[in-house]
Amino acid sequence: MTTALVLIAGCGGGDANNTNTAATAPAPPGQGGGLRLEQDYERVVKAVLPSVVQIDTDTGLGSGVIYDNKGDIVTNSHVVAGANRLRVTTATGKKALPATLVGQYAPDDLAVVRVNEAASLRPARFGDSSRLSVGEIVLAMGNPLGLSGSVTSGIISAVGRTVSSPREGAFPGATISGAVQTSAPINPGNSGGALVTLENEVIGIPALAASDPQIGGAAAGIGFAIPSNTVKLIADQLIRSGRVTNSGRAALGITVRDVADLSGNVVGVGVVSVTRDGPADRAGIRPNDIIVSVNGTKTPSTSDLSDVLAGLKPGQTVPMVVQHPDGSKTTVQIALGQLPG
Repeated sequence: MTTALVLIAGCGGGDANNTNTAATAPAPPGQGGGLRLEQDYERVVKAVLPSVVQIDTDTGLGSGVIYDNKGDIVTNSHVVAGANRLRVTTATGKKALPATLVGQYAPDDLAVVRVNEAASLRPARFGDSSRLSVGEIVLAMGNPLGLSGSVTSGIISAVGRTVSSPREGAFPGATISGAVQTSAPINPGNSGGALVTLENEVIGIPALAASDPQIGGAAAGIGFAIPSNTVKLIADQLIRSGRVTNSGRAALGITVRDVADLSGNVVGVGVVSVTRDGPADRAGIRPNDIIVSVNGTKTPSTSDLSDVLAGLKPGQTVPMVVQHPDGSKTTVQIALGQLPG
């Protein structure tokens, strides 16, 4: 759950217009805005932490958030990818419950698992991530390093990020668009947990933390969460049918690979195959072509191509520069399709 960046309302002080001596005097320790914020934290933890679970698999552990009253729990795809055994323990529970995989959608790093003993579970309330503001206080809840029911705090550092996580075991990697960046510490085991506002709403599922190659480890205070609106879009479909039919993600209808030069340096995105009657096929793209740029952004690698597509929508028509096997280049207009589930 590391990346290279790559893979995982506060209260103020007193009224300034109040001239009462007792009100304007310095507040004794334990009183004033600090106490109110502390009480907000305690209220949010009491309300939401019981909805955060630990997910143990035969390959590791992560976190999850109770999604509904039917026993469905949302988590990251990379938490459950390749697992043969799933067990769920609530933050306040002592009994591990067996779980089954409902479905997963690796492109958004999301999955849903289900337990049968739903009566003992408390669903969380998922908010509208499109309304987030930079600077908003949030809490991250999960099981970092196996420390069950841990809570860290921070703020929303940025919204609308596009971040990528690498292949990890059975997980093929993902490119997350619209990611929520937070300063709340995100550590291994937080994956699949909850990023929560002071309104008791889950507005993101922590997925990864940035790493700094220069220090050889995690970059402190830079974590990313999948926005709650994406979570709801994908989880509802997985619960309904076990698959995703409306991903909301743009696609070209091709299979690609990185093309390297004689020194092993990646120099382009090669087309391996083209889906018949797909967007690329209709635009005249053929195997062995190399994609140079999409919508004016250069795509020197498959990860760069994924990042560009993550910022586009199905149905858009954008220019794409393609280099053919004879070395000639062509600019085509391509109507983007939808990434299948």
